[in-house]
Amino acid sequence: MDYTRLWLDYEPVESLKGRSFSLITLESGRDIENILSELTLAVTVMTGSQPLSSGIDTDYVIRLVIDPELDSEGYTLIKDGRIYSVRSGGHHGLIYGSFRLIYIFKTKGLGGDFKLECKPHSPIRMADHWDNMDGSIERGYSGASFFFKDNKVVVNERTADYARLMASIGINAVAINNVNVRGEAAFLLTERHRSQLIRLAEILDGWGISLYLSINFASTIRVGGMDTADPADSRVQAWWSETSGQLFSSLPGFGGYLVKADSEGEFGPFAYGRTHAEGANMLARAVKPYGGRVIWRCFVYNCQQDWRDNKTDRAAQSYDGFIGLDGKFDDNVILQIKNGPVDFQVREPVHPLFGGLKKTNIMLEFQIAQEYTGQQRHVCYLMPAFKEVLDFDTHSGSRYSLVRDIVAGKNSPSSSFGICAVMNTGSDPNWTGHDLAAANLFGFGALAFDPTLSPEEIAEGWILLTYGRDELVLRNMLKILLSSLDAYEKYTAPLGIGWMVNPNHHFGPNVDGYEYDRWGTYHRASHSAIGRDRSDRGTGYARQYPEPLFSLYNEVKTCPEELLLFFHRVRFDHIMRDGRTLLQRIYSDHFEGADTAAEFVRLWQELEGRLDGEVYERVLKRLRFQAEHSTEWRDRINTYFYRLTEIPDALGRKIYE
Repeated sequence: MDYTRLWLDYEPVESLKGRSFSLITLESGRDIENILSELTLAVTVMTGSQPLSSGIDTDYVIRLVIDPELDSEGYTLIKDGRIYSVRSGGHHGLIYGSFRLIYIFKTKGLGGDFKLECKPHSPIRMADHWDNMDGSIERGYSGASFFFKDNKVVVNERTADYARLMASIGINAVAINNVNVRGEAAFLLTERHRSQLIRLAEILDGWGISLYLSINFASTIRVGGMDTADPADSRVQAWWSETSGQLFSSLPGFGGYLVKADSEGEFGPFAYGRTHAEGANMLARAVKPYGGRVIWRCFVYNCQQDWRDNKTDRAAQSYDGFIGLDGKFDDNVILQIKNGPVDFQVREPVHPLFGGLKKTNIMLEFQIAQEYTGQQRHVCYLMPAFKEVLDFDTHSGSRYSLVRDIVAGKNSPSSSFGICAVMNTGSDPNWTGHDLAAANLFGFGALAFDPTLSPEEIAEGWILLTYGRDELVLRNMLKILLSSLDAYEKYTAPLGIGWMVNPNHHFGPNVDGYEYDRWGTYHRASHSAIGRDRSDRGTGYARQYPEPLFSLYNEVKTCPEELLLFFHRVRFDHIMRDGRTLLQRIYSDHFEGADTAAEFVRLWQELEGRLDGEVYERVLKRLRFQAEHSTEWRDRINTYFYRLTEIPDALGRKIYE
């Protein structure tokens, strides 16, 4: 094995050493075999002896029990004397409950009697991979794909361990290929790759995970030999029905399709004068007989903007394109909505569609691949940002108005709701490039399963499971993780303006990198002011929010300062609420953020000798790079604004001319 086991790397536990266990269940199936194997592995390593299949004459018994009164994915854990019971209404719940029991053993040992009840908040908890069949990964920062190589599907031991990892954090759906479906990936629908996909689907299904495929809307042309992809054409409808039937009949647990259409050059129903609803519904009807779903991305905007146009607003376009279609999508269509209206920036407002759509199934899309947050060369623990989005009150007027409840389907009888994230994994030995980026992988699963958890609870759990109970390791890692997002936000683009990165690869500072491009990503800085006016006096974007959010965002004096430059064009001499000018706030944030990044190195160096040597050196190298790179960010941003304004730092710190 040439890769780590992350938080599933089991070690002896002092209070379990020498104790005998037995595993008992009346259930059967591939998923039960998997979880019994996992429990056997964990107990054997932790105690030093293999568990028995009979409860006679063992110190402790672990029972897996189906209880029809419980949720099929929820579970109840009970310790009563020598008996540990994992109870659930279905096999998925037994999987999740068993991993929770393993986590308890690993972090707390035997302990006293307890009863713990848990059920997942959202029905669908999905991992989206942007892997290409040549083995590359779009926005991938952890090596090559482990799903594809040389235009073939790869299934091996790592595939099985990937499925274990996903199940251990409650993931129940996976899309394995890039939403930009190009080249050979279009043929994943065909017999050409069917045998390997069957093997992959079997592995995933054995851990309670449904396989999804990203598809090209023009597949009838690309692989079907037709001259049209018009969703109203009966031949197109028949092709999709036949293709879907073949996939669902052969792939165990197949879930359906993920679609990017009419976005950033991808083909879609607009080519035939059809709407998003007409395109999505055609596909949905093809998969409906098999219980399948179509997940349709709302990341749709005009990517051919003219920088001279001050009224066209990329942020407004997703809402404008979908709000009029509310209630027109079939019940097995899910609209996938990014957390913010632009593109996974370090700070954006919550997307207004979450409160706007009342009659449509929706899914929240996060990104743990750190495209705009340091690309896994910077540590940037994203759970505080995700938690903020999930706890956001949309003031939608519905019974449940928090984002976390809306995307869980609390206002709907449908189970076609959920949360997904663009993944940060790859073929690197540590899975995530930066060892500390695994906290985002673990954290996404934990937060999707239980959004009431705090970022600190999640980080602490990940550290304990991955690195053990050394108090200094726990303390210093928590300090690094919990301050990393704030630090990154401070030393990069200020106060919600976003971007300021190098074009295409999106890494590193370039204040004007996208300023005159076609992507609608403008800061419009002059010698006196900066920001986009998205109030009702500007582009009007703020009107997409209901009261009281509209009034909150519409005025400079009430707008949250972390979003000030997203919503308003503000003079550099504007006085912020702490008495500093806007320009001084920008200067100081960048000095403070870079100072914090430098502190990460010192905190990590205190852990020398307490961690695996390779891990220690690997992380130290990246933290040193981050400290240097944050200084580059600081100096480029501060110098840019100093040159524009010719106003020095009030504290006399070095800014270059």
